[in-house]
Amino acid sequence: MENIIIPKSSLDFLTQLKENNNKPWFDTNKPAYLKELNHIETFAGALLHELSKTDVLETASGKKSVYRIYRDIRFSKDKTPFKTFWGGSFTRATSQRRGGYYFHLEKGNSFFAGGFWGPNAGDLKRIRSEFAHDSEPMKKILNSKSFVKNFGALQGEQLKTSPKGFDVNHEAIDLLRYKQFLIIKRFTDDEVLSPLFLEQALDTCKNMRPFFDYMSEILTTDINGASVL
Repeated sequence: MENIIIPKSSLDFLTQLKENNNKPWFDTNKPAYLKELNHIETFAGALLHELSKTDVLETASGKKSVYRIYRDIRFSKDKTPFKTFWGGSFTRATSQRRGGYYFHLEKGNSFFAGGFWGPNAGDLKRIRSEFAHDSEPMKKILNSKSFVKNFGALQGEQLKTSPKGFDVNHEAIDLLRYKQFLIIKRFTDDEVLSPLFLEQALDTCKNMRPFFDYMSEILTTDINGASVL
């Protein structure tokens, strides 16, 4: 594995941008931005290369994975023009592989995440039906040593009551209340800047796989286990 290191300057640039979030400053400092962007794209490319050895991804390159720094301010009350973090994602390929990997790098707030941010009504109903029918496979994943060590617990928005059509006293009501299904691992600045970060990031993504693979199985089959693809 290549030893790609994110330099401290890549996080420092974001701090400066946060203090000068305007177009004139950004235009003046565009060369510095492009230099730091290249570091992030190189890191993302190395991670994509390693991750592709164990998963099938449709993201074409590290460069393609990194989000634009320019904010869409058309419908936002916050009119600052630039994001103050490095972000990007890798999309799993084909309808058989659900879920995706997301990274967010920012001083004091860096993390890798994955899961299902906004499942549509059909997918949400299918997931809940499966959990209501048999919640043990998901509970086994969420309670596994590797999951707890890396992600702690499942995260995401939840209903305060039971979802329509499900008993409030159901033994899996804690799972049935979720509207989002997210797993997140946070990293300190020292970890992000460490020579070991690429290896740790890869390990984090690999540890998402049991969750992704089981959710993919649910979303590609009906309640009887027959393929819907």
